[in-house]
Order: sequence, then structure tokens, then C-alpha cells
Amino acid sequence: MFVDTRLPDGGIATAAPAPPPAEGPVARLRHYRPGSSLPRILFYELCRYFILSLLTLIYRFRVYGAHRLPRLGPVLVVANHASYLDPPVLGASVRKRQLDYLARSATFKFAPLGKLITLLNAISLKEGEPDTAAIKAVLRRLEEGGAVLIFPEGGRTKSGRMEKLKRGIAVLVKRARCPVVPVGVEGVFDAWPPGQLLPSVIGKRIEVAIGRPIPYEELLAAGPDAALERIGDEIDALRLSLRRRMRRETVGRYPSWGPGDLPRRR
Repeated sequence: MFVDTRLPDGGIATAAPAPPPAEGPVARLRHYRPGSSLPRILFYELCRYFILSLLTLIYRFRVYGAHRLPRLGPVLVVANHASYLDPPVLGASVRKRQLDYLARSATFKFAPLGKLITLLNAISLKEGEPDTAAIKAVLRRLEEGGAVLIFPEGGRTKSGRMEKLKRGIAVLVKRARCPVVPVGVEGVFDAWPPGQLLPSVIGKRIEVAIGRPIPYEELLAAGPDAALERIGDEIDALRLSLRRRMRRETVGRYPSWGPGDLPRRR
């Protein structure tokens, strides 16, 4: 995997957070997901490297700013959602941490898949209604020092353009009281858009840009509504920046022109 410390438009990323104190390999692995068993951590890492290899081989996968995600402590990772590829792509993007993430409850109904994604830290979320249990599970993981991935749009975009953010995300951010890391993902909509049975594997590219962690106090300084707008703006700026970079590299061929070139809906 190609990992670059520069931002997609050439800016220089901030210095990486200080590494944890020197420890043995087992202790360092346990930091990847606090409170988890060692076999489960190792299984996640095995799957991550397998997915990373496939993404690199098929989609020329690149990650920018990977060092920006804090190595320790609770953090909410917020990203745009355009494809079924997003969870594995983002899981593969993060080094030396393991993500928990929300998945639709319907995904768990097929038992083999449900068991697999549970082992990979998925949290079941009911659709179309408030899910107090899921929110409590997210807050509990954060209290344990975990990193939790959420998609503030609530579902996949149907056009490639980033959709409006759900108002409930502001409440979750307020209750979480931890840094928020915006992430942009680009190329996944073209690779596997909604309605397509299987992902395309020829001529596609996928890239991820990880933004600067936003401290809780800074994010909520102007209130939850302003915090939600800032989260959406920062995610979309990263996504559009990746889109411009990919266009330059492919001389305008990829990604395809369309609604994805427009700023997010408000």
C-alpha cells in the first residue's frame, strides 16, 4: 500500500502523535483494540492485511495522512458513505488501531456473515428508528479507549454526491466527548455503486484521506449544529480533494464525471 504523509493537494500533514511507551509486542497489540482478546485482535489483523493486499492489487489503493489518527484513546472516525466497500476500505486504511463500526441489523440475519462481521467489531444498528442499544454500545467502546467508525449520512449515497448528515450524529458527538477524525473516501462509488450486484475490478481506483483530529472542545465550541456542519464540510473537502488528485493522475478519465463532483447536500 502506498502511504503518503502529504495531503492530496500538496499540503504537509502535521507531526504524528507521540508513540506509546516502549512495550512488548503482545502489549502493543492489545492497544489496537482495548478490552479485546488477543485471538480476536490477530484475526482482525489477518483480515485487514488480506483486504489491504486485494485493494492494492485491484484498485491501486492509496491512503494519505494515515499517521494522523491518534494511536491511543477514544476517537470517532467519521466518513462519507458511497459503497459496501467503505467499511473494509476504511478498516484497511488504519494502522495499529482497529475500528468498531455500525452495521445495519439486516446484515446480521445471514448467520455466517453476521458472525464474521461481529468478529470484525460490527455493532448492530436498527434501521428507521432510534436504537438506544447501539448508541450505548458505541459510547461503551469509546469509554474503553476504542476507535469507532460512523457514517454521518446514515446510508450510502445513490448519486456519488455526499448527502445531508443525520441530525442525531450531533447528539452522539456531544455525548462521546472525544476527538473526531474526518475521513474522505473516493473511487468506491465507481467501483461498486448501489444497485450493482458485484464490484467492478478493472480500471478503478480507490483512495482515502485522513484529516486532522478535531478536539471535542473545539468542535462543540459553537454548538452541536455548527459541529455537524463542520464535520460534513471537512469530510467533503477531503473527498473532493482526492477526486481532483485522481483526475490529474488519470488525465481526467477517473473517476467518472457526475453528481459526485458537486459539494455535499445541506
